[in-house]
Amino acid sequence: MTKLSLLLTSVVLLNAGLSHAGPIEDQIKYRQSAYSFIGWNTNKIKAQLDKPETFSKEEVIAAANAIAAAANSGLGALYGSGTDQGEGWRKTRLKSEFFQKPDEAKKLATTFNLEANEFAKVAETGDPVQIKVKFGKLTQSCKACHDSFREKDPK
Repeated sequence: MTKLSLLLTSVVLLNAGLSHAGPIEDQIKYRQSAYSFIGWNTNKIKAQLDKPETFSKEEVIAAANAIAAAANSGLGALYGSGTDQGEGWRKTRLKSEFFQKPDEAKKLATTFNLEANEFAKVAETGDPVQIKVKFGKLTQSCKACHDSFREKDPK
């Protein structure tokens, strides 16, 4: 897919009607599950990059493709009005600012989608140096959204 079509797809998905996403609690559960899945795959990649002597191109590719698939799955539909309150598997950590700054939210989501897709392409090369650089950009796109729209972990 071209970058333009990815961008347009992301915007459409973010603006998609939420009638198919279900009740608030379900939206929160699905969203928490999706991001847990992304985090699990991110940790698998990090483990590969932290131990170059056991680096597995195949494992990195599989995890990168899983992240890209999740990023392109229409996660925007799981951010219905009111999903900044309530519980899924646990209390949501979505800040209400998410709904007050929709343009910023869309920009961050689009950046994550683009970075996830670009990372999957770079993973295919098997070059640990390029993978590490692009992985940094991918994780930075995650952090940018967390910094803006996610409550800190309770301690």
